[in-house]
Amino acid sequence: NVVTCMLTLLSEKASEILTFEAKRVRKSGVNMLIREFRVVLPLSLEEYQVGQLYSVAEASKNETGGGEGVEVVTNEPFENEEMGKGQYTHKIYHLASKVPRLIRVLAPKGSLEVHEKAWNCYPYCKTVITNPDYMKDGFHITIETWHIENDRGEQVNVHKLSKELLEKREVIHVDIANDPVDAKDYNKEWDPTKFHSEKTGRGPLGPDWKKTTTPIMCCYKQVTCEFKWWGLQGQVESRIQKVYPRLFRNFHRQVFCWIDEWYGMTMDDIRRIEADTKAKLDEQRREGEVRGTSEQ
Repeated sequence: NVVTCMLTLLSEKASEILTFEAKRVRKSGVNMLIREFRVVLPLSLEEYQVGQLYSVAEASKNETGGGEGVEVVTNEPFENEEMGKGQYTHKIYHLASKVPRLIRVLAPKGSLEVHEKAWNCYPYCKTVITNPDYMKDGFHITIETWHIENDRGEQVNVHKLSKELLEKREVIHVDIANDPVDAKDYNKEWDPTKFHSEKTGRGPLGPDWKKTTTPIMCCYKQVTCEFKWWGLQGQVESRIQKVYPRLFRNFHRQVFCWIDEWYGMTMDDIRRIEADTKAKLDEQRREGEVRGTSEQ
C-alpha cells in the first residue's frame, strides 16, 4: 500500500535514515503534489456506497493478524458545521511486517503506525492519513472524493479548485476493465472483463463499456500529498502518488466483482458488518497469525 511504498523508499536510503533526527527540517513554501483520479464504475450511487464499505471491511480482515494490520479506534456518527452529518472513523494501521526487515530494525518507536481519519458525508468523503507519533506534521496524505451519479468522468472542476491549483493538478483516468494490471496483482475472480454478475446481469465489461453501460457513476478522488523531510520530500511524494492508480484500480475491480456478495444489502446491514469486523480485527490482532502483504 501507500505507506509500505513510502517506507520501502526510506529503506533504500538507509544511511539517511540513520541521521534523520539531525537532518529533519521544515521547508517553507512547500509545493504539494495534487492529482485527481477519476474512477468510473458500472454502479449506481446508492450501490457504490454499500459496495465500497463492504469491500473495505473484507480487505481489512485479509490484512490483519498477529499484532499487525487494522485497528478500528472509532466508528460513529458525527455532525459539524463544515461538513454536516456523516460517519467518522479513526483507524490505526500497524505495519511492522508490511515493510522490509531493514526498516523494522532502524525504525524508531511509533514510526510504523499510521493513522487514518475519515469523514464520510456521502457523496462527499474526506480522508487524512498521518504518522503523528513520529513524523508529526511532516507527513500527510489527504484524499477528497466526490461521488457523482450518471457521470463518466468528464467534469472539469468537481473539487472547485482555484485557477492556480488547477494549473498544478494532474488528472488521471482509471479504467477498471481496460487498464493493465501487474501480474502480481491479477486475480481472475477480480477481472471485470471476465466477471458476470448473477444477481444483476452486469459484466463482463468490454472495451467501450464506459460509453454504453448503465447504471454509471464516477469517483473523483483528489489526492494531496505532503512529505516535509529534508532530502526525501520530492522522491517520497512522487512515489506515493504513483502508487495510487494501482491501489484505486485494484480496489474498485474488487468492489465490482464482489457485487453478488453485497448487492441488496442496506446501510443498516453494513453497520452491523462493520461492528462485527471490528470485533474480528481485535481478535485477529491479539491471537491470529500475520496475514496479507508482508516483506522480509
